[in-house]
Amino acid sequence: MESSQRFSSLAFIALLAYFAFLASAELHVREFVLRNPWADGPEYITQCPIRPGQSYTYRFTIEDQEGTLWWHAHSRWLRATVYGALIIYPRLGSPYPFHMPKRDIPILLGEWWDRNPMDVLRQAQFTGAAANVSDAYTINGQPGDLYRCSRSETVRFPIFPGETVQLRVINAGLNQELFFSVANHQLTVVETDSAYTKPFTTSVIMIGPGQTTNVLLTANQRPGRYYMAARAYNSANAPFDNTTTTAILEYVNAPTRRGRGRGQIAPVFPVLPGFNDTATATAFTNRLRYWKRAPVPLQVDENLFFTVGLGLINCSNPNSPRCQGPNGTRFAASINNQSFVLPRRNSIMQAYYQGMPGIFTTDFPPVPPVQFDYTGNVSRGLWQPVKGTKAYKLKYKANVQIVLQDTSIVTPENHPMHLHGYQFYVVGSGFGNFNPRTDPARFNLFDPPERNTIGTPPGGWVAIRFVADNPGAWFMHCHIDSHLGWGLAMVFLVENGRGQLQSVQAPPLDLPRC
Repeated sequence: MESSQRFSSLAFIALLAYFAFLASAELHVREFVLRNPWADGPEYITQCPIRPGQSYTYRFTIEDQEGTLWWHAHSRWLRATVYGALIIYPRLGSPYPFHMPKRDIPILLGEWWDRNPMDVLRQAQFTGAAANVSDAYTINGQPGDLYRCSRSETVRFPIFPGETVQLRVINAGLNQELFFSVANHQLTVVETDSAYTKPFTTSVIMIGPGQTTNVLLTANQRPGRYYMAARAYNSANAPFDNTTTTAILEYVNAPTRRGRGRGQIAPVFPVLPGFNDTATATAFTNRLRYWKRAPVPLQVDENLFFTVGLGLINCSNPNSPRCQGPNGTRFAASINNQSFVLPRRNSIMQAYYQGMPGIFTTDFPPVPPVQFDYTGNVSRGLWQPVKGTKAYKLKYKANVQIVLQDTSIVTPENHPMHLHGYQFYVVGSGFGNFNPRTDPARFNLFDPPERNTIGTPPGGWVAIRFVADNPGAWFMHCHIDSHLGWGLAMVFLVENGRGQLQSVQAPPLDLPRC
């Protein structure tokens, strides 16, 4: 959904009737919806799924927010195909904090399977093994020139010499961080996750699932045809889709061949990092800065330490067809050894609002139940998490710090962690185990980048801060959907403050029933 007019605050009504769905569905709109978790969308967290043949109207007010966001289904793997851009322009008369681009070009990166993605998920859920990787990546729905039978539909973007355009890049892929580049052109980063950044120039960006990155591109090269391309950044010791998707940036005055081989000249291909180039991915992330002094909380009321990573569930019968993970196990994932299980009788937000017991508990641990060498050689006795549906309560307007610590259980990995309902400031990161005595001294409390999704460095940690001023039930999870399904998630319950303006709105009458 792209607005046809510039605005910064309005009542936005999105009517999404999924009559053609073969399974239940719901929608997550990727922006913070103040006091209105009913418009957030993750199934069984803030609502029950939209049933086949039914509809639900998402009503929410956009306040003090602008930039590139997106919407997507938040029910199992339906977001493989159900997603789109949501662009909020500045208020009329309010300029960008950078030179105005000539025009915008949304770039939606996706993943594609040569079968029904829901069947891929069902197979993995049955066997307990990792899901089959995708067969292609896509740019605006098309795989591009490097795949069989797709060359005729490769996306082309015409551009005029000297023109500066803004690429609004969205990684809507299910399971893969991606490197993205445009041949022979520099990219000036100006925004991430709908927050402006201090501009800097790069030849490549790394973008995780759920993240958005805006870059300016100036057509200052020899008139011709240039590939924009994306391929995997894979930080884990795990299978991945090792293909490359392409689109074409095409100068309107690009020359053509003469003589017998007449036709378009082949596009120039960009130099992309290797799939395991963590140094390039880290260097890109470390350059991000908020565009001015950030209102980051300086004092901390809630100091949380979350280990995030994979795990394995032991099977009583390792030879069972349902135990096809490593050494006859089933894959799992967890935060602080808690592997999240979605409720089924009611959503957490509805149960919380209605005072319904038995749906969840509020004893999510603020620190790991057992301390260990998180990035070292972890004892196998710590590889199996505990399943449950747990939330952590936060007082209204509490200043919250969370250190997200990757573990080496199964494999170290970059986990793109997303917090619903909030933007947060990334105040620090590093490799190895977080040291609470020495690492906070290096935190950036002046201009840390503002985000809603941040990757944990593989075998490392990242620290975020935010003010809990949005009451409701808010999901925090890995945006790699395979990991989310294995349980790499938890819920924050932010209590009401004082009065109506600090309290959750009443649920809408058409909220889906369980």
